[in-house]
Amino acid sequence: MAELMPDAKLLLRDDLSKEYYAILGVVSSYDGWLLIVKGWSVTLSLAALGLGFQQRHFALFALAAVTGAAFWYIDGLMKGYQYRYYVRMREIEYTAYLINRVVVGGEYGQRAISAPRIDMTWPFTGYPGEPQPGNGGETGEPAADEGDWRADEPWRRTPQEISKFLRHRFALPNVWLPHALAVVLGLALFVAAVALNASGVEHLHL
Repeated sequence: MAELMPDAKLLLRDDLSKEYYAILGVVSSYDGWLLIVKGWSVTLSLAALGLGFQQRHFALFALAAVTGAAFWYIDGLMKGYQYRYYVRMREIEYTAYLINRVVVGGEYGQRAISAPRIDMTWPFTGYPGEPQPGNGGETGEPAADEGDWRADEPWRRTPQEISKFLRHRFALPNVWLPHALAVVLGLALFVAAVALNASGVEHLHL
């Protein structure tokens, strides 16, 4: 396939940059929406639990569990929608590397660097101790450390990786919290009142 002409590369680079930061804005908005979902989940579940004791109707405990489960499902759906934007961000980062990578030297040595790469470098959490990432040394090359991949060529998310995340997104701690707590607590109180006739809830009725 013929290589892109310089003008075409400039146009593509400009379009990719606009799309990337538009997507970044959408991703940030999702974080706010997800906090709203969690807030409503906690509010309604606690309200149902409180009313259960106040009104002496333990069916409200089950309602609290159902409410938590419903918001858990909504949270997982929205996280899946948000993740699809991450996939596109990585595609743009990979494409941008192909058209605008530059060797800048320093601790990067002869490795080519490109921008943007927010999504690619986000998982990097540093090192618990020595050795530290490259110090340049006498050769000007980065110190050999296979764990420091921040300057590597961006890699695309594989279809298998995408599918695995979407299948397991409901089990992520940042998705099931705090909804699962309302589900567990509501079900525990409901079972205690209905089946176990536990002390403290035996005066409640369905």
